[in-house]
Amino acid sequence: MKSFTADYVFPVYADPIKNGIVTVDEGGKILSVSDSTSATGPPPEKLSGIICPGFINTHCHLELSHMLGKVPTKTGLVDFIKEITKQRGTTDSGLITAAAEKSDNDMYENGIVAVGDISNNNSTIAVKAKSKLHYHTFVEIFGFLPDKADELFEKALTLLEEFKPQSVSITPHAPYSVSKELFRLIKKYCDTHNNPLSIHNQECDDENKFFRYKLGKFTELYEYFGMDISHFKPQARNSMQSIVPLLTNKQEILLVHNTCTNLKDIYFLKRFDRKINWCFCPNANLYIEHKLPKINLFVDQGFNITLGTDSLASNHGLSILSEMQTIQHKYPAISTAKLMEWATINGAEFLGIDHQKGTLEAGKTPGLNLITNVNGLNLTPESKVKRLI
Repeated sequence: MKSFTADYVFPVYADPIKNGIVTVDEGGKILSVSDSTSATGPPPEKLSGIICPGFINTHCHLELSHMLGKVPTKTGLVDFIKEITKQRGTTDSGLITAAAEKSDNDMYENGIVAVGDISNNNSTIAVKAKSKLHYHTFVEIFGFLPDKADELFEKALTLLEEFKPQSVSITPHAPYSVSKELFRLIKKYCDTHNNPLSIHNQECDDENKFFRYKLGKFTELYEYFGMDISHFKPQARNSMQSIVPLLTNKQEILLVHNTCTNLKDIYFLKRFDRKINWCFCPNANLYIEHKLPKINLFVDQGFNITLGTDSLASNHGLSILSEMQTIQHKYPAISTAKLMEWATINGAEFLGIDHQKGTLEAGKTPGLNLITNVNGLNLTPESKVKRLI
């Protein structure tokens, strides 16, 4: 057994415990969480800071790890997509694997215990198979041309089989890159299979402008790819509102980024019986669009909120603590306790691993993190995370 005590322990399912004590067995299973007056067991190791469960990163692109520093910042989403498309296949496969392995280890060292990861190919299968982290892979489908829907869907199912027996599902990429026909094929599959979804949502104003009026930089993007989009008609509503009716009501759905999602969009969602979760990746939003979502609008709306890092093509590191710091700096009214829920149990619930991860409860193996350089219950710009278990 090992016991640790710190200024505060965040069990997450309960209020923070001042001078709390956490006891674990040699396998990392939580044996007890208590205050200093009711502790039993070995004398605890005394630490300074906050002890919390391991973090859940619900949105990452491990296969893009080799693109660290290769894409300029603040270009906007359309130019970012062009650059990714141009560069992503130009690196040797050995370097791609090595970069993915490094990112996997970096996330482990940054106190992350589970990842929802986007994949467009099979390059990360072996890395995930030997990882200390729990991965759920979302095999991503692109295809805005209706006549390609069947072919692309079958191709995604083939990649899905390559990832098995790892935890895996298929998912549409984004509203602007998936045709209605392809959305319908995915919905039909979701209605009869265990298949959670993770969808890039409203990352820039031009995405909504394209759906409302068929105007803006996305028309340039389709021209850049040589695509005839004459089939697409303006929807007279935002992108998310356009696709929600096409989504299944039988699976958990993660809407990622939400940089330009507004209150009307949120209220629109409430009219549908969809199992919606939100994911914020603020550092990636700043990297690409130099803009943050209006995160304060989403609080207390009755939806599950999670955190992600996105990829090293759009971030300088893969740290959930860094994402929490960015949010708290911009939105100081959002408490550390609330951010901790987003970083732990909410992500675990979305990935279906909350029986093991996400809270410090006896019998769970959630991992154990120490956050140092804190100001009482608040994070600071100098806060660091150290993995204890």
